[in-house]
Amino acid sequence: MKIPVVMSWSGGKDSAFALRELLQTGEFDVVSLMTTVSEEYRRISHHGVREALLEEQARAIGIPLEKVYLPSGEPGGCTNDVYEAIMSRVMADYKARGVETVAFGDLFLEDLRAWREANLAKADMRGIFPIWKRNTTKVAHEVIQLGYKAYLSCVEPKVGSGFVGRLYDQEFLQLLPSEIDPCGENGEFHSFVFDGPIFRRPVSVRVGEIVTRDGRYYADLLPKDFVEKCMAGLIPPV
Repeated sequence: MKIPVVMSWSGGKDSAFALRELLQTGEFDVVSLMTTVSEEYRRISHHGVREALLEEQARAIGIPLEKVYLPSGEPGGCTNDVYEAIMSRVMADYKARGVETVAFGDLFLEDLRAWREANLAKADMRGIFPIWKRNTTKVAHEVIQLGYKAYLSCVEPKVGSGFVGRLYDQEFLQLLPSEIDPCGENGEFHSFVFDGPIFRRPVSVRVGEIVTRDGRYYADLLPKDFVEKCMAGLIPPV
């Protein structure tokens, strides 16, 4: 019998690569993709990707999506204590459904992994890390060679504004400053995957306005039929 597992899902390339590795083992049943979403802005936390695209992405992959809404409008935003309290309730719900394992796309940040495992232990659950300690240069090239397609949705200033909204491809890797991790594991950039080996069909998406917020550069990624969906009230215009 396969082990039920929830995939901690950012919508980015590392999550997608880790999910493929997880599925290929044949040992796990991925019951859901779990994503944190800003309650105020209705966008993926840190990545800035619209909720509507996240939903379409999950449908294209064919795995149920579980959205965890995080408060952002209160003073200080979502503090660590608030985050941990929310996730504790979410984990308790999974535990009650017989799911005791959470998978992550982390690569090498030891403190982040330790923090995740400590919080899971409080819920009597465990974490697994399918691509842990992989060479990030090799991972970056393999992601592209496997046929994953992704746009950079957010970049830090040290990467450069010219990189936001562009495809994650070989040209991007060649132009990326040498001091930047090619997978952006230190948070240098974030991505949104719209096609690849785990997809049943590609997600229709285009790059919209480039904006600066909190010192970061964001590309507003839009469904290709964005105007029509806005007029129909299916997605918010902002």
